[in-house]
Amino acid sequence: MTAARFARLERRARALLGAALAGEFLRYFAASAAGLCVDFGLYVALTRYAGWHYLASAAAGFCAGLATVYALSVLWVFSQRRLRNGWQEFALFALIGLAGLALTELVLYACTGLVGLDFRVSKLIAAGLVFLFNFGCRKLLLFTHPRP
Repeated sequence: MTAARFARLERRARALLGAALAGEFLRYFAASAAGLCVDFGLYVALTRYAGWHYLASAAAGFCAGLATVYALSVLWVFSQRRLRNGWQEFALFALIGLAGLALTELVLYACTGLVGLDFRVSKLIAAGLVFLFNFGCRKLLLFTHPRP
């Protein structure tokens, strides 16, 4: 996606969601895309070239993607943080990630194990669903104004 195209998409999103939320959503989308590249690359490499089972590869890739998205989230995506303690914040971020991992594994099993879709197609379906789940949970629980 070019910078000009990203800027147009950001303007449209701001009109629909409001400026602050749209900016965070689009930055989170970009951060998640980076995390997905790490996740998907490791997933395919471990499954195809290292001979790992696709569910084990998914867990390893997801953890590497989680670390990528966390770093980008606190450094670039979100302007507000609810928790002051970084370890608590990361723990909750990781717990949300684990819930996302469980959702990922469920979708992978359903799509690949039951329906017979290619493991890469199943991963892309899972990634879309988990993206929306993770953004919503992390925005609401971690990256909003602190409560008094």
